[in-house]
Amino acid sequence: MTSTPLLELGDTASGLPFEIHTMEWIATNRWEQNATAHRHNYFVIMWVVSGSGRHRVDMHEYPVRDNSIFCIAPGQVHQLRTEGPLHGYVISFTQEFLGMHDNQAELIFRCSVAASPDGGPVIPVTPDMNDELRDVALKLEKEYQHFFLLRSEVLRGYLRIFLVYLSRGVDLTAATAIPSRHGEMVRHFSELLEKDFKKEHSVSGYASQLVVTPNYLNDVIKKNTGFPASHHIQQRIILEAKRQAIYSGVTMKEIAYDLGFDDVAHFSKFFKNATGKSFTDFKKNLTDGFSQ
Repeated sequence: MTSTPLLELGDTASGLPFEIHTMEWIATNRWEQNATAHRHNYFVIMWVVSGSGRHRVDMHEYPVRDNSIFCIAPGQVHQLRTEGPLHGYVISFTQEFLGMHDNQAELIFRCSVAASPDGGPVIPVTPDMNDELRDVALKLEKEYQHFFLLRSEVLRGYLRIFLVYLSRGVDLTAATAIPSRHGEMVRHFSELLEKDFKKEHSVSGYASQLVVTPNYLNDVIKKNTGFPASHHIQQRIILEAKRQAIYSGVTMKEIAYDLGFDDVAHFSKFFKNATGKSFTDFKKNLTDGFSQ
């Protein structure tokens, strides 16, 4: 069988660092995008004001309901299947546009992952949130459609306000509990892991970049997340392996090499130790592309 790479879309579909469109516009102008599972290297916020369907995100599938928001982080694989027309907004932006050195970067992370695994990356829009979000979305849309003076700065400001309103709909108790002296290290480790997980598999490698000892890094990460750094490294590699296994036609050998394993047997053992099943069994158990 010919290998099929996983479709990846670059810095927003238009090449701009920020976009906002109605779902009706997306359905007319970019309908082919959801014909297959794909991923982006930018953030996507999908606000479904009304409509229904199914939204597949990584290894899970979620129902699409009225007044719900999906937060898709860079690298996540997703595919939206609609049941009739959807009404709402799709907001896309890059890390650089928002500014990774701004505290708002934390809000992106929280909005994308703070929801429980059972609930998925879905935030219900309450009546109180609705008016605030809609007001900002309309301002974003108006500013985006024109080329007024300092357009990017205004868009960035409205986007930050939108994220603040959105974050109020998520339980951030756990996310805000990290002490500031440890929070910076947790964030830096997460950023490094996302960037280097294919080539760096050791705690010592990340500890060296953070100028701390491996034991100290493991301890800080475990105290603040419940798992040591080694666990997060393992799970990030496994997540990418599962994504490629499900959404592409590449072989185990190709996946192993892409993830930095020179020995396929080593990758196979690594996968089984982490998941409790062999890579072959994992693929056999997939039902309609999803079972995990």
